[in-house]
This record gives sequence, structure tokens and C-alpha cells, in this order.
Amino acid sequence: MTQDKNINEIGIPADLAKPARRALLGAGYVQLEQLANVSEAEILQLHGMGPKALEQLRRALETKGLSFASRA
Repeated sequence: MTQDKNINEIGIPADLAKPARRALLGAGYVQLEQLANVSEAEILQLHGMGPKALEQLRRALETKGLSFASRA
């Protein structure tokens, strides 16, 4: 199995800014797959999360065939 060097062992992009990484961990998101259960809007509300980090997470999810949850 080939692993993208830009994604670490839990699926979080390795080049994700430290504030965004801390925001995810602080909110209890320790596996990339957990983000498929929340919307982009919810993730953007985390302190330290911005549009660039959100795009990085979106791409990482797509590599696993996943996406953020859609909220009506």
C-alpha cells in the first residue's frame, strides 16, 4: 500500500498548520475519518482553523473517498 507523504499515519495532512492541528485534537478529532461526520462549517468554527486548512482536510478526505458531512 502506497501512502501519500503529505498525509501522516492518522490521515491528517502533514503540512497542516499547527494551530489547525491543535484545533482538531482539542475538539477530539484524532482520525481523519471522524471529519466525515461533521460539516465544513462546524470545522471552520474551531479556533485555529481557516480556509487553507479546510481545503487541505477536504483533499485528504477525498483521497480516502470521503467528504465532510452535509448539513441542511
